Amino acid sequence: MVEFWRAGGSVPGTSATLARQVEAEGWDGQMFMDSQSLSADPFVLMGAWAMVTERLKLCTGVTNPATRHPAVLAANIATVQSLSNGRAVLGIGRGDSALAYLGHAPVTLPAFHKAITTLQTLLSGGEVEFGTGLFADAPSAQNLSLGARPSTTRLKWLPEALPKVPLDIAATGPKIIAMAAKLAERVTFSVGAMPERLAWALDLARATQAPGVSYGAQIIVVCHPDIETVREAATSFVAPLARFQVIQGQGAGPQTASDAANFAAIRAGYDMTKHNHTISHDKIKGAALSWDFVQRFAIVGPPEHCIARLLELAALGIERFVVVGPGFHPEAGTNTSLFASAVMPAVRAQLHGANP
Repeated sequence: MVEFWRAGGSVPGTSATLARQVEAEGWDGQMFMDSQSLSADPFVLMGAWAMVTERLKLCTGVTNPATRHPAVLAANIATVQSLSNGRAVLGIGRGDSALAYLGHAPVTLPAFHKAITTLQTLLSGGEVEFGTGLFADAPSAQNLSLGARPSTTRLKWLPEALPKVPLDIAATGPKIIAMAAKLAERVTFSVGAMPERLAWALDLARATQAPGVSYGAQIIVVCHPDIETVREAATSFVAPLARFQVIQGQGAGPQTASDAANFAAIRAGYDMTKHNHTISHDKIKGAALSWDFVQRFAIVGPPEHCIARLLELAALGIERFVVVGPGFHPEAGTNTSLFASAVMPAVRAQLHGANP
């Protein structure tokens, strides 16, 4: 069953009202940004949404193992799992704006691997031995003058009947894709909506995957009957997502000469100080992204175009779409977006035979 998730920042305000509206529109899940300098706390908001919704799934989009210790992350998401009666997912990556706004780059691959295996053990109710220590200014517990001290950590309060929280790893590069498919229940690719790039990512993942892994894709969708009306808006959304391809150097995966040129412009000119704001193409150091690239990396157009593109990606094996874009705004005179009212039910109908 294909799922549709809303991407989004974690903003305070009318949380309960928005939560009920998102569920009523038919979305399967909501992501919550974890970036302490740019957004409100995701776990607080996830708990609030859990209390006023019944079926909507809730996921960090995404957290990281550096700003939050793995044991703290496990306790955070297990609490949401309990409050929501099993609707929580832990979305995690190597770190992006949360670390950048503390002066750090994403965590290393070995550190990420260790964090993921630790999380999977803790979320399964297991016990983890202390490592070398994550806090530079905190001395070892062995220095305590006590008769006995803890030597392992686990979630002692975790209810036995609580379903394990699935781990969803955000993946762009080949090493993370291979690691994620081996260690997590879910992998969400962030390589754009180009079929050839998603096919490449899926091939990499399937070469190492554990049984039962579910694959999703974070994609930009701007659903509007008049493409020219939303051309600037669509372009503004591409750079923030496309930069993941080149955030640490030359991007991997299939790409045309035009793709490479656009990725290079983003790598050279993306302004991280304006992250989480609308980044217009004219702010990429004057190098405008090509409209052809925008329409290939994102899905832009009327409902029938969006439906066809999504079905093409679903046919590759994508089971979950995390939708980024300005298409969430209600249509005139309604409380529902065009994407939610026309695209989601039509895709589900064609894939599953349900009435649109």
